[in-house]
Amino acid sequence: MLSWEKLLNPARLKDIHGGKELANSGVGRKELERDYDRILFAAPTRRLADKTQVFPMEENDSVRNRLTHSHEVSNLARSIGIRLAFEHADEVFGQNHEALDVKRNVPAVLAAVGLAHDLGNPPFGHQGEEAIQQWFHDGNCSDNNNIEDDFLNFDGNAQTFRLLTKLQVLHDKFGLNLTVSTLAALLKYPSIYGSDKFGRKKHGIFKSETDIITDVWEATGLKKGIRHPFAYIMEACDDIAYSVIDAEDTVKKGYASFYDLINHLENYDKNDASIKKVIAASLKNNNEFKEIPDISSNQLNDISMQMFRVHAISQMIPAAADTFRENIKKIMSGEINGDFELISQSNCSILCKATKDFDIRYGFRHRDVLKLELQGSNYIKNTMTMLWQGICNAEKFDDRKKKSDPFEKYVYGSISENYRRIYNQSDRSDYAKRQLLCDAISGMTESYLIKKHDEFKSLANEKK
Repeated sequence: MLSWEKLLNPARLKDIHGGKELANSGVGRKELERDYDRILFAAPTRRLADKTQVFPMEENDSVRNRLTHSHEVSNLARSIGIRLAFEHADEVFGQNHEALDVKRNVPAVLAAVGLAHDLGNPPFGHQGEEAIQQWFHDGNCSDNNNIEDDFLNFDGNAQTFRLLTKLQVLHDKFGLNLTVSTLAALLKYPSIYGSDKFGRKKHGIFKSETDIITDVWEATGLKKGIRHPFAYIMEACDDIAYSVIDAEDTVKKGYASFYDLINHLENYDKNDASIKKVIAASLKNNNEFKEIPDISSNQLNDISMQMFRVHAISQMIPAAADTFRENIKKIMSGEINGDFELISQSNCSILCKATKDFDIRYGFRHRDVLKLELQGSNYIKNTMTMLWQGICNAEKFDDRKKKSDPFEKYVYGSISENYRRIYNQSDRSDYAKRQLLCDAISGMTESYLIKKHDEFKSLANEKK
């Protein structure tokens, strides 16, 4: 049985290993509240502004990028946390909820994991993940018959955990040194590559972080295959943002209209109560907006979609919170099915599915989007090939007696000093080399990736 005392453990990785904070900067804040601030000020968070949410290399600032998506997921998660902590504290967190200070700690952790959940995603979104996987599947590196699943099925979720616990350095080996509660709640897929997936579609931790996740699980009372309860909430908020808010951007891009969405929902399920409520409220607002003098069709689309977003989220957030509350005993028992999701088990399940279907049909599969995704995939694969040349020969660069290729030395030197330091502290095995390559690519923004790709390609051509 899980306990909230352990699940809300404020200990940090450095605490577990006997270390001490160098700066007394936490005055007035709970330890669990400080995690959000550390994530907010971290460089990888800022880099999300130049990474794809749905539409690659988007020039329209009002269309969401990965950073605005993460802020919105964080906001939704915090909203559910406030609802649970203020309105259902006894039922969800037990009679000890005041001692646990859930009114401050719960919204704080949920806001933090919402903000951090996509930090490890490579450029060009999920297409970027697929490009990395394909590069390894295509046999582009040494020892091709023994490439680990960590790379053949590379995933941004596992890279996020690695980034926060190892790559993003404050001043030591503990990464951002977040609390074990936040790190555990961040894990959508609580299993290590090479082990059982426990009914889920992915692994969530690379083998290289096995020792770290072992510490986190021990400190929070969790284990392989058992999610932190807050991971269900973070997943639900990601689903809400992905379905509802991406539909708003699809219309803003001009790939569909507000009326296309309403027509799609009406034909998807005519009897679903949530869909009917959202359609009725949205159309009421749309009819009111039509009376605004001189309103253009674009403006009408925009403000109608804004109200659709408001009405849809107003249905989904309470539904997710109620489903969490109704299933809290099963969740805390640690025996709930591996495929359990809050939204799919809620009364907004069909609304969410219908909106996702709209996103796929009108947004994700649009010709312009597919073309840009293909271009992004090519940029990633080509850059990986050029970086790999430098990584494979890095050991020659510090030995004056060995001849080294200037191009290989240059591309290796372009990799983040943090990432190279982590690699140099490793055993420099083929696994470590492959991981350095994934670290380098995942840490790039889209504009930086394109810039380095073109620069490397030009230098490689000059070399010939």
